[in-house]
Amino acid sequence: MSAPDRYAVFGHPVGHSRSPGLHARFAELTGQLITYEAIDVPPDGFAAALERFLATGGKGLNITVPHKLAAFDAADVLTPRAQHAGAVNTLALQAHGLLGDNTDGAGLLRDLQHNLEIPLAGRRILLVGAGGAARGVLGPLLGAEPAVVVIANRSPRRAEELATRFASDGPVSGIALDGAQDTFDLVINATSASLSDEVPALDTRIIGARTFCYDLAYGTGLTAFLRWASAHGCAAVADGLGMLVEQAAESFELWRGVRPPTAQVLTELRDAMARP
Repeated sequence: MSAPDRYAVFGHPVGHSRSPGLHARFAELTGQLITYEAIDVPPDGFAAALERFLATGGKGLNITVPHKLAAFDAADVLTPRAQHAGAVNTLALQAHGLLGDNTDGAGLLRDLQHNLEIPLAGRRILLVGAGGAARGVLGPLLGAEPAVVVIANRSPRRAEELATRFASDGPVSGIALDGAQDTFDLVINATSASLSDEVPALDTRIIGARTFCYDLAYGTGLTAFLRWASAHGCAAVADGLGMLVEQAAESFELWRGVRPPTAQVLTELRDAMARP
């Protein structure tokens, strides 16, 4: 029997990552022979860790905070969506070198449109945050033809710069965090505030009776942002667990050429997280 192909996720910290369990389940369900591990790589250690991983037979990587820009620089070839985002969350060793991709936006859209059945075309979307997470999902969001995407950020200059970068993709603008005062159809929290159990300083007027609120973060219960949104009367909420599964499946398909059954794995993961 041939040895399993080796994959991993690089991050710091990375001990909390659910990627090893996800990819192990993907491999089991699709009959793929792989190993997958979480490797903690300090902020200044990406290049050395990547060299070691490839030298020991590594075939592909998922990349999380704080290494997405370093992975972008390390790639020999970039997919159009990675090039556009300016960040890489997936590396695949191919014949022509390292291919860099960004599966975050595709994962988000798959969760919103397929799993949650949230329409995006013609809708008003507020994207909270202007960091790497927002940059990774903005292009695909605009590709879904919303009426507008407004980026709200603590630093309005960063929001405006991000909007300018993606202006050719569709109607997008950038404003200060407290400058969003109109009601939106969909509000997406792309900040890291929920990881600290905090809520961005948003005006409650962004929430209406038909507003759907989504947090890229996830946990065993509602995030701080989703608790806030629910308390102010939004129609429904969802965390980023579905996005996690879907973007992981995009990476797995890039590596192995087969797409795992994400609905089944997402259900299993939510059930497991709900158990005490």
